[in-house]
Amino acid sequence: MTGMTRFTRSSSLRTLLSSSVLALVLLSACGGAGSGTDSGTDSGTNNAAYSGSKTVTLVTNDSFAISKSAQRYFESSSGLKLRILRGGDAGATLNQSILTKSRPLGDVFFGVDNTLLTRALRAGIFTPYKPVGIDQIDPSLTLDVQGRVTPVDVGDVCVNYDRVWFSSRGLPLPKSLRDLALPEFARLLVVENPATSSTGLAFMLATISEFGEKGWRNYWSSLRSGGVEVVDGWEQAYNSSFSGSAGEGDRPLVVSYATSPPAEVIYADPRPSSAPTGVLTKTCFRQIEGVAVLKNAPHRANAKLLVDFMISKRFQRDLPLQMFVLPARLGIEVPPEFAEFGATPKDPYSLEPRKISASRDRWIEQWTDTVLR
Repeated sequence: MTGMTRFTRSSSLRTLLSSSVLALVLLSACGGAGSGTDSGTDSGTNNAAYSGSKTVTLVTNDSFAISKSAQRYFESSSGLKLRILRGGDAGATLNQSILTKSRPLGDVFFGVDNTLLTRALRAGIFTPYKPVGIDQIDPSLTLDVQGRVTPVDVGDVCVNYDRVWFSSRGLPLPKSLRDLALPEFARLLVVENPATSSTGLAFMLATISEFGEKGWRNYWSSLRSGGVEVVDGWEQAYNSSFSGSAGEGDRPLVVSYATSPPAEVIYADPRPSSAPTGVLTKTCFRQIEGVAVLKNAPHRANAKLLVDFMISKRFQRDLPLQMFVLPARLGIEVPPEFAEFGATPKDPYSLEPRKISASRDRWIEQWTDTVLR
């Protein structure tokens, strides 16, 4: 899942990306030339002195963010220097790690979700590890029974709407995916291309879950004939085509996230008393994002410490306001704005990771034939 550093809105929202991104970025590959692994156990008690190295490198996508205080806490408590290697979007980062699996660019991978999971597992780029605190992770979020990937966060991709646009015109809201294909709503909707956007992919998967193999392409044909707009990525959709808040467009419906409205409130200046956007909760697809130790990691013992940290209370409390996702750890309180302005879908769409893996490329090609050609 790409986190909500996605919010690069104008004015104060546009500063979120730069303020959240770590100053320390790895500029060159750090794969070791030796055997590739450190000795150690899975007890979670390894330390930097034992591993013989004072660094640990996290391979991740551009949306990863951690607060300076959380990073300092990890570095002081572990004795390690945290380095971040960003590889673009989630798919591109995963592809890079698959290509370099014999000599990985780092020690830990974060950002593989349920839409990309099976591709990673089949490539054999992760090694099993049972982190300290795994018993505190919501068991319903389990990604891999063999323990190669540990859940870190969960979020929902949903259609958002511009409250002012609809209320000022006295128009009803669409209530479902099926409603969105009606001409009066399709012409108001902007979506992302599933071939180039994780949000677009999630929305396409929601339609496949709802309408099945026999009906989902007809659904998209209806959206196309109704006038849906398709753009390459979330930022273009939300910042340029969407009419809500500081958006510059004229489309009052956009594929975004269930946590977009809280972000609109938290990062607005001046801060509004209510969110300018809302969530259509019957359009949501659930994404679960995980972390893993890379097979052949040059600093394996250190990698385990970082995985432990990413499901610890300290990091899990940091997640919501850094990436606008929900913690996977049970009992972690989220900022009150999430409950007040966000949405929690009761029954979001989902598909088995193995089914996604088996059909993803075919579905994207079919989507392209149906919507763009």
